Amino acid sequence: MDGVKEWLINHDWVQTFRSLIDISLALALTYMLLLVIAERRTLWMVRGVVFLVLATVASKLLQFNYLNQLLTFLLIGSAVAMAVILQSEVRRFLEQLGRGELLKMLRPAQQVTQNPDNIIDEIVDAIKELSQNRTGALLIIETRNIPIDERDFSVPGIKLSAEISRELIQTIFQTTTLLHDGALLIRGDRIVSAGVILPISEQTASRQLGTRHRAAMGITERVDNCVCIVVSEETGSISLAEQGILRRPLTSSKLRELLADRLILSVDREVVTPSLRSLGRKIRKQIFSLLSLIFPLLKSRKNI
Repeated sequence: MDGVKEWLINHDWVQTFRSLIDISLALALTYMLLLVIAERRTLWMVRGVVFLVLATVASKLLQFNYLNQLLTFLLIGSAVAMAVILQSEVRRFLEQLGRGELLKMLRPAQQVTQNPDNIIDEIVDAIKELSQNRTGALLIIETRNIPIDERDFSVPGIKLSAEISRELIQTIFQTTTLLHDGALLIRGDRIVSAGVILPISEQTASRQLGTRHRAAMGITERVDNCVCIVVSEETGSISLAEQGILRRPLTSSKLRELLADRLILSVDREVVTPSLRSLGRKIRKQIFSLLSLIFPLLKSRKNI
């Protein structure tokens, strides 16, 4: 106990207070950055940058000069790349910061998500209408939480990030629109992009199959975590491609059944940061756990 008292008397509390403020500001800035991003997929990029920051600091402390210089260049390049990739989020962050909306920045963005059954109903109803009107269509639907790499597409297409609705799906595939020739990419409860050009399958197939069917077979041959829905422009028949195998023809009820069995619908923009209230509860719980470990240890030393 005498050692503890001596440490309490001689400790530089001013420096400790400054360090606490420094850590708190760094945590607050990191928290606001995560709120701005608000996407689980993009969070991996942030983790990569954080790893580079820690590696750069460690190399400087260990006086690895050449490694530190290389990591510094990589960190600067990564920061520039993230600023380009997240330009819309950075713009929103700067706008809120300029307006002085600090409290708004500390609140997680809430997003109303659709029911998975409603999403499947919207897709199937749109396909049914397109089939009855003999309007050609091609939809790529991700079946897992792993996004499809755009390098698997011949052309990535036009970014949309729109809510799924049968009206929007039917409108995109009308022959008068500029995006009707490509495929529609659906991830979770969002339409990610339209006009996606897919690679054509090289396997031998029936001559009755058109370009859309071969494209559906081609992308599902390359990518396991997706299914493709095809509506024939000539006959209006509905097909489902999975792992390079085409199932046709399908009724709308059968299509709904297949989608319900295969899809794991997830929210494209999932909030990755908790609210301040829940975050505060977690911090208090950790502090109380730490104190409960420290005080019994001090009591045991005093008894000895």
